[in-house]
Amino acid sequence: MGMERGSLTARHDFDSLPLSPDVDVRCAQSGEIAALAEMAHRLVPGVQIGAVDLAKYFAFDPQSILTFTRKGNLLGGMAFLFLNDRGHDALLLDDICLTAPERRYLASANEDVAAVYIWAIAATGRGVAGLGRAAAHLRQIRFREADCYAQPSTVAGRALMRATGFEPISSFQPDLWRYERPWHRRPMHIPEAVFQARSFADARH
Repeated sequence: MGMERGSLTARHDFDSLPLSPDVDVRCAQSGEIAALAEMAHRLVPGVQIGAVDLAKYFAFDPQSILTFTRKGNLLGGMAFLFLNDRGHDALLLDDICLTAPERRYLASANEDVAAVYIWAIAATGRGVAGLGRAAAHLRQIRFREADCYAQPSTVAGRALMRATGFEPISSFQPDLWRYERPWHRRPMHIPEAVFQARSFADARH
């Protein structure tokens, strides 16, 4: 799956996207899976997974699929693969089948999430405004240490990633883009003279 539909009028870091009051974002319910699968097939080129298989991944991790709604109307959804360390390595090495990933690569409830792969964003109209709340979902303790990855499948998907701070990276996985969480980024170069002995201890707080 890819990252699709909608555009942002200004560049925003993914973790700094505004929380739209117009779009409700929450974990999907089992009764919504079929509609979300249909929407993904309609809006995201190359989607192969059907409702039955999508429901299996949803049952494995109910936090892996979000719905975007407005006044009770379904505007779209967003699906993730929460990868463990093995899954993260497999993603970078192109050793994982992203259309039907093996469970051994997915983080269980008692495993750290090493990487978040954005499986799909399928949204219409105002649905793209739900991205801010989706980003907030990924700032929960379980996910906040994991960088985000995605593969665009259209020009619109690429534009959306550029607008939210994703960048293409070198990997064996073709056309892989990464969003590095702000707290993982190296600080800009600061002249050595400004550092004091206590700076290294303070950096942890």
